[in-house]
Amino acid sequence: MESDDGHERAGGLAGLSLPARLVVAAGAAVIAVTAAVHLGMVFLHVAPSNTVTKQNAAAIDDYIYPEYEQNWKFFAPNPLQQNVAVQARAELRGPDGRTTVTGWTDLTARDGAEIRHNLLPSHTQQNELRRAWDFYTNSHDVKEQPNGLRGALSEQYVRRIVVGRLGDGQGGRTVQRVQVRAVTTLVAPPSWSDEKTEPKPAYRVLGWWPVTAADRTEAKNR
Repeated sequence: MESDDGHERAGGLAGLSLPARLVVAAGAAVIAVTAAVHLGMVFLHVAPSNTVTKQNAAAIDDYIYPEYEQNWKFFAPNPLQQNVAVQARAELRGPDGRTTVTGWTDLTARDGAEIRHNLLPSHTQQNELRRAWDFYTNSHDVKEQPNGLRGALSEQYVRRIVVGRLGDGQGGRTVQRVQVRAVTTLVAPPSWSDEKTEPKPAYRVLGWWPVTAADRTEAKNR
């Protein structure tokens, strides 16, 4: 390539000024390091359990979840065929000591409304409630009894999300207890399928959970 004065001008990176070449080199280095870290974290996540993964399990999980979770259900022969809506209601106590119970609030529908037509929905709107409910169901049996050491933690997690979403009462009334239920509806099969589904939704109703001062504090800080 010739310059305006007729001299040959070098092309590509060689034709850039020194500051421009430094910027390009720094950008390439950042991209390379980022790619290496990402590939390393994903590799450690999917690798068999070993000394490195055990020692760094918390850091690996913090990086992977929820954005890079290895979930193959989308490509599985039998993907999820149901919609699960998490709903909640609260027992409120007024200044006079009388209690009232609110109606059911569809928290999943709220998140869906925030995500719909939103080009940049937050990860909280997309994943927090869904992952919390999955955490609970995987930590409890059909009788709502914990099946492992994380049962109490999963209850606390769901409860504090609910308190934060419902708010600490209205008109001077405080939330004393909350109740959660899940409504599962099967997705109708396509018109060309002979598969039959039950259109009636199934309910999983949990017991009432007392709300503690720590729950209210954590909900306010969310």
